[in-house]
Amino acid sequence: MPYVTSGDGAQIFYKDWGSGRPVVLAHGWPLNADSWEAQQLFLAEHGFRAIAHDRRGHGRSTQTWHGNDMDTYADDLAVLMKALDLQAVTLVGFSTGGGEVTRYIGRHGTSRVAQLVLVSAVPPFMLKTDDNPDGVPIEVFDGIRAASLGDRSQTYRDLADGPFFGNNREGQHPSQGMRDAFWLQGLQAGARNAYECIAAFSATDFRDDLDKVDVPTLVIHGDDDQVVPFEVGGRKTAERVPLATLKVYPGAPHGITDTHKDQLNNDLLEFLLS
Repeated sequence: MPYVTSGDGAQIFYKDWGSGRPVVLAHGWPLNADSWEAQQLFLAEHGFRAIAHDRRGHGRSTQTWHGNDMDTYADDLAVLMKALDLQAVTLVGFSTGGGEVTRYIGRHGTSRVAQLVLVSAVPPFMLKTDDNPDGVPIEVFDGIRAASLGDRSQTYRDLADGPFFGNNREGQHPSQGMRDAFWLQGLQAGARNAYECIAAFSATDFRDDLDKVDVPTLVIHGDDDQVVPFEVGGRKTAERVPLATLKVYPGAPHGITDTHKDQLNNDLLEFLLS
């Protein structure tokens, strides 16, 4: 299986499908590259080189003890980009992956980047603080941490069966298979890695990173996202990035890579061809 080796020796797994202009897809918590398979297959079939990697500690990548933070995730992505010598890349980040690609730009610039797409993404800053009063209270994330320590498997079941795919909303009917895939991918992540990633996606401030984004950017967010609320994530990101276009999916939950995959695929393709 293909891997690149990060600076501390971690092995980062990736899937490289198709040929053409490269698109790099960064996944959400606690998932892995398989969560992108609908988009990766679609883009590869439409003339793009679609690359998706497992974040360290997730999926098939090394379950390191340290390095479960956004700076390291971004640096791992930089290693992948350099190893594959990718140029004119479209970076696509879903949820936590949106933080990863945004921090990549903050730390490594846009010399290899042509476009940015943020899908249900955690930037600019999820946590409620004095200078971010509209954020999510820390008690919410403390609850996820406690649940993860208490019964990680059931925590992932509860997320998949409830807010992630909107299964707790009238009219939303995500399949059992879709929900099972979330649970399975979550348990493939290391326990410590997944636990520490909660702080990485919730308490990392990406506002300065967004200020360094100087490429065309597409922001896609559901307005019924119960995981990264639209008013906390997508709306504020689109307002902060000068070259951003915002697409709002009415009534859509967090996990639109699955629940709205056809709409998302077409929006990605349209942006790539623009």
